[in-house]
Amino acid sequence: MNTNKTEILEDFKINVKVKLAMLWASVTFFYIYGDYFELYVPNKVSGIISGTSMLDTPIKLFLASFLLAIPALMVGLSVLLKPSLNKRLNIVTGSFFTAIMLLIAVTSISEWRAFYVFYAIVESVLTAVIVWYVFKWPKQYQLNH
Repeated sequence: MNTNKTEILEDFKINVKVKLAMLWASVTFFYIYGDYFELYVPNKVSGIISGTSMLDTPIKLFLASFLLAIPALMVGLSVLLKPSLNKRLNIVTGSFFTAIMLLIAVTSISEWRAFYVFYAIVESVLTAVIVWYVFKWPKQYQLNH
């Protein structure tokens, strides 16, 4: 009688919509962390106080707010939308944010912004994984009678 047993941890399949929502939540957290830690860069807070920061007009502030609302909304939309619209929206937004964050990573290279470059690369990887998951979305086939 063979009594050798191998312990295997139980796992379950996670729906692609839940995976997408979790990835968008992670991306959103990294955006928040990056902006928070940027406050520690010399002269950043004084620029904010004096009104000489990058977001120095109401329109720029609104546009930045609008841009960063998208990943936060994608958390819920990834779960709530029907698969066909969900797929298209995740491809477009995931690709867009991957490109933006790679651009930010390349243009932010400096001693005080190394953390920002790191976060931008992580965010780019996460949004690229979102696009990859969407392209690998499991398909169901229906018999037509």
